[in-house]
Amino acid sequence: MEKLIDVDWRTMFVPSSSILEIIIRGSLTYWFVFLYIRFVRRSSGQLNVTDILLITLISDASQNAMAGSYESVTEGVALVGTLVGWDYVINWLGFRSVFFDRLGNPEPVLLIKNGVLQRDNLKRHLITEDEFMGLLREEGIETIDEVKQCYLEGSGNLSVIPKEKK
Repeated sequence: MEKLIDVDWRTMFVPSSSILEIIIRGSLTYWFVFLYIRFVRRSSGQLNVTDILLITLISDASQNAMAGSYESVTEGVALVGTLVGWDYVINWLGFRSVFFDRLGNPEPVLLIKNGVLQRDNLKRHLITEDEFMGLLREEGIETIDEVKQCYLEGSGNLSVIPKEKK
């Protein structure tokens, strides 16, 4: 019965590997995943099955790269703190610097101009016309003719500027 109560406090809190190594691993992995998602993945702002699968697989694949083989709570806290820290730093720098703002928030992409669909821009961002029309209907737009301009924002959301009704 005594075995159920025994807790190995040393293993739980004393790091088994270097905290500096965990911070470096976490930083490198964070930046690689950030740049990958920023420059390769940009969709219509709605998560679909492949987006969720990608996020799950990236999480699993990057876990070993970030953590190596740590066992203590202290190492886990250091890794999570590193990731949260980089997220804060990127947001802070984006608020204070045009370069970092552009790095974290892509320029809007024009998808409709004066009622004309910009198919090349849809294709570049891997958005099908059916998916796009569904997004427009969610904004209360039935046809492309009703739209003066429509942008895919850096956040993935759509900004729709309807034509003025006569």
